[in-house]
Amino acid sequence: MPELPEVEITRRGLLPAIVGAKVSEVTCRTKALRYPLPRGLEKTIGGLVLREIRRRGKYLLFQFDTGVLLFHLGMSGSLRVVDKSCAPQKHDHVDIAFHNKAGDKILRLRDPRRFGALLWIEGDPEQHSLLAPLGIEPLDAGFTPEWLYQQTRGLKAAIKVTLMDSHRIVGVGNIYASESLFRAGIDPRRAAGRISRQRIERLVPAIKETLNQAIKAGGSSLRDFTHSDGSSGYFQLEAFVYGREGEACRVCGTTIKSIRQGQRATFYCPKCQR
Repeated sequence: MPELPEVEITRRGLLPAIVGAKVSEVTCRTKALRYPLPRGLEKTIGGLVLREIRRRGKYLLFQFDTGVLLFHLGMSGSLRVVDKSCAPQKHDHVDIAFHNKAGDKILRLRDPRRFGALLWIEGDPEQHSLLAPLGIEPLDAGFTPEWLYQQTRGLKAAIKVTLMDSHRIVGVGNIYASESLFRAGIDPRRAAGRISRQRIERLVPAIKETLNQAIKAGGSSLRDFTHSDGSSGYFQLEAFVYGREGEACRVCGTTIKSIRQGQRATFYCPKCQR
């Protein structure tokens, strides 16, 4: 599933291509993804100018003067900008054509598993039922060691599971939680409420560093996912623990282990993470 770095990279890739352009045509080749597609979408946004693209967690918010088009890429979705002459393929479900001085471009939503979402929101999108429950953004200034320390006091859930709870923190997905905990030297099985202030002071910068490094590296090459220009990321090639079960730790040489937490694989070094 695309996580925060992949979604942020998609956002940045789309900005120069379509922000400031006017919607000239909308083509929907399915009636629903995870939810039904907005009825009469072409009539709703046709002729409107896209003002900006924001990210909230793993959602992309396309801001128009009269509302917001909300995208979620689900398990396998991607948003790409293609030429008008590029023929749609089997899983290309929605095309939004934009026109500006540079010509026509198509924003194409591909979603093989149809777990993604495309919704139209009028009013404050932060109050929408999908966005309102979301926690703090880990790259925001408000995500500090003091904030995380106070939020985790008394929690019995493992710290890895806590980091992936989107009601507390958004976007620290499986890959990046494992990598952040390794960098901070914290056992992913340890109860969040038992993590000391000193370790929390290492963990928060590790999370920010890991996410920023992943964005710089183009994210991770996840199955069925490509960026807005069709490229893939290579962060996983730099991973210290993720996907390296049975291999030697890059720091101490100890064999990397894997366990299941919250139905997800967790990778860690038994020596570096205590």
